[in-house]
Amino acid sequence: MKFNKLPLLRSFFSYLGRSPLRTRKRWAGILGWLASRLMRSRAHIVRSNLALCFPERSAQDREVWLRQHFRLLAHSVVDRGLFWFGQPSTILATTPITGLEYLDELLKAKRKIILLAPHFIGLDAAATRLTMFLQDSATMYTRQSDPDVDQIVREGRGRFNRVNLVSRHDGIRGLIRHLRNGIPVYYLPDMDFGIAGAAFVPFFGVPAATLLATAQIAKAWNAAVVPVISRLDIATGKYHISVLPPLQDFPGAQTPEEATARLNRLIEDWVRTDPAQYYWVHRRFKTRPQGEARIY
Repeated sequence: MKFNKLPLLRSFFSYLGRSPLRTRKRWAGILGWLASRLMRSRAHIVRSNLALCFPERSAQDREVWLRQHFRLLAHSVVDRGLFWFGQPSTILATTPITGLEYLDELLKAKRKIILLAPHFIGLDAAATRLTMFLQDSATMYTRQSDPDVDQIVREGRGRFNRVNLVSRHDGIRGLIRHLRNGIPVYYLPDMDFGIAGAAFVPFFGVPAATLLATAQIAKAWNAAVVPVISRLDIATGKYHISVLPPLQDFPGAQTPEEATARLNRLIEDWVRTDPAQYYWVHRRFKTRPQGEARIY
């Protein structure tokens, strides 16, 4: 008989959602300490990524970032309870946001909008805050291997207004369908999904398989590309979210590869502001150019 974990998961995350900040920080501290020591394969990925992207920094500096990163990551996981089950007023207070006027202007002008969200720790917090503002939105969704986990994640991400979760298996066409209908799409441009539809574009000077879809879709549908950057302040527990002005002349006359290289350079600049905030646990350099050795 299969054990139904859903009630237990819902109870635990609901408990976190009702908990004050000090309790969530305590849980995050415990989980972050354990994760950096027990999740050795993930710690290896973080160390490898930091060494590749910041070779000029000392190993000691990178270890500090690693510890900070796991603490931030744990805090963001604990806060899923807040975003999925907490009071809307608490969520609003926890996610101060600037730049919504840019979205207002684009919506009034009936422009198609790509919300460009690089993989920062506050990615889910920013998504939740934006779904509270937007009546309709769409984003890609990777099905979780555990059906109970999958259900609670889907419910949590679709909590506010109408959120269209497009299966990763449906590919970019599912997102384009919503974009064509005037629905803003929340798009993550910086994961390695192999070389199909991608090109090797430098990221911190390292060739990284990067999807060309942002530039291709923006050009094909005259969509505004609006960066969304988030930063978790571990002291206050607040996620500071910045909706930046739409990228000017993007992609313009550039090729998809050139425009994608421009995006990667922008992401590098945003990462350098606070390196521990970037999602270093993902294998950003998993796919290698022919003849190059594996990194992980």
